[in-house]
Amino acid sequence: MSVEDNAPQTGTTEADGGADLHAAARELVAGLLDEPWGQVSPSVYETGRLVTLAPWLRGHRRRLEHLVATQRPDGGWGGFGGYSIVPTLSAVEALLEALRRTPDGTAGTAAQLRPAERGLQQLARMLPCMDARAIPDTPANDLIIAALIRSINDRLGDVTGRAGTALSPLSFAGRLALPAGVDGARLEMVRAAVRNGTGLPLKVLHALEVVGTAARGHHAIKPEPTGTVGASAAATAAWLDETGRSGDAAARGRARRFLERVVDGHGGLAPCGIPITVFERSWVVSGLIRSGLAVRVPAQIVSELAAALGPGGAAAALGLPADADTTSVTLYTLALLGKPHAPDALWEFETETHFCTWPGEQGFSVTVNAHVLDAFGQYLRTASMGGTPPPHGVPANAGMARYREAVRKLTRLLSERQRYDGSWSDRWHASPYYSTMCCALALSQFGDDAGNRDVGTSVRWAHEWVLTTQRSDGSWGRWEGTAEETAYALQTLALTGPMAPEVEESFNRGCDFLHRTANGRDDCGISGPALWHDKDLYHPRAIVKGAVLSALHLADTARQAHGGAVRRSHM
Repeated sequence: MSVEDNAPQTGTTEADGGADLHAAARELVAGLLDEPWGQVSPSVYETGRLVTLAPWLRGHRRRLEHLVATQRPDGGWGGFGGYSIVPTLSAVEALLEALRRTPDGTAGTAAQLRPAERGLQQLARMLPCMDARAIPDTPANDLIIAALIRSINDRLGDVTGRAGTALSPLSFAGRLALPAGVDGARLEMVRAAVRNGTGLPLKVLHALEVVGTAARGHHAIKPEPTGTVGASAAATAAWLDETGRSGDAAARGRARRFLERVVDGHGGLAPCGIPITVFERSWVVSGLIRSGLAVRVPAQIVSELAAALGPGGAAAALGLPADADTTSVTLYTLALLGKPHAPDALWEFETETHFCTWPGEQGFSVTVNAHVLDAFGQYLRTASMGGTPPPHGVPANAGMARYREAVRKLTRLLSERQRYDGSWSDRWHASPYYSTMCCALALSQFGDDAGNRDVGTSVRWAHEWVLTTQRSDGSWGRWEGTAEETAYALQTLALTGPMAPEVEESFNRGCDFLHRTANGRDDCGISGPALWHDKDLYHPRAIVKGAVLSALHLADTARQAHGGAVRRSHM
């Protein structure tokens, strides 16, 4: 779609052949309005939950075929190591349930039985070797793992119920054990609350499927205007009573239309979290601007980002609670766009030691705190420029002093949380290259010297870690070289230190890798892997594409600054 002429434009202008990148950036930003719910990869976990909870939903056969087709040679599904537990449990439980519903002798069921057997064998090997510390810190994983293991064991133990069904030939005779440290206690609390008619916190609604059919039409749970419950297809399917015996008819209609729109937009499959409207827009726009890439942002996006901010912060989308991550990146984005808002909503997330993602968080995130530093730092910088104070919620001098103290607190925190090798790791992304970029850029641009070492030392350590971990093909990546992680590494190098000869050589090799990956591809060569944490790993396509465009633009900028020494980027 066309971009509005009167929309804010930021960044550098097109020059010296950079038109391809600028055109791609314009297309990317326009696409945020074309697909307002966001661009998210399908999830094995979420797709499996729809097989169990909504077999009536169109695309059921496609979902079963997808589960069969995506099984790994070892019998599991999903990512590496502990990342495979949740999707493998979901896929196995879904296949068992589909077989249980199908009469014995039905054509084609053997194609589902074999993967179910192999998945059970893989889980029986894997689960006893795992404990809670080895399981990645993905949302609601204790609830999900306990619920799925219980459901699978119920299927395995119900020999009488299997008779006459396509599940009757199953040869696996064991039971699955919970990983050490996962006891199911929190699952019992959530299920008891639902049985007692008690409402659940918004963050728990995102995984409502763990209570099963007890959520059907629950009077204390209301779908959002979009039709979603918890910004999740699985949670919505758990609530939706397709029989019409419970729940408001209008709400049921919204929920059904939501599910249909989700699966229609993902080839019959479902992503873990959708919509992600505010999250996607704020990450894409701020990333492009931070790299200096000229982008004309539609006025609708600017106004809707501002409207998403309330006294308690901003949520990634309807159906999710406000969180410090989305709040801080939205504030940072608006400040970059010349529409700064006082960051007082962030005090809702402050603890004695750090800023939590949301109140009651059972964990800690360095990237959330890096983004909070961005928000406070950019606001202070904007407020100090020129004689006109920012128009939205201008604080008194005491308020500005509190912001500066928050910057010092966050600087100390991020420096103290840096690993000895110079990197950072985080609970919202599988790759240390993402968290290292977030922390290094925040410290480099807004850090206030404090603590046991100065900001420059922390940033230099991060810079050196990136240089020493580059792969032989010029890429970077935790498990393999990827365009996404290479883009984060290049941004870290370009935005946190001088382009010394050894940096320039590393930068050139990284840019060459991106060229080979991205050139001539409509999607910038970006199709995965999934590295972002939700209930399952996911790939936010627009956000990752924005990161790659930003890195390629920085390569062009460096080339111009060094008289062509850094190679030119093309799209």
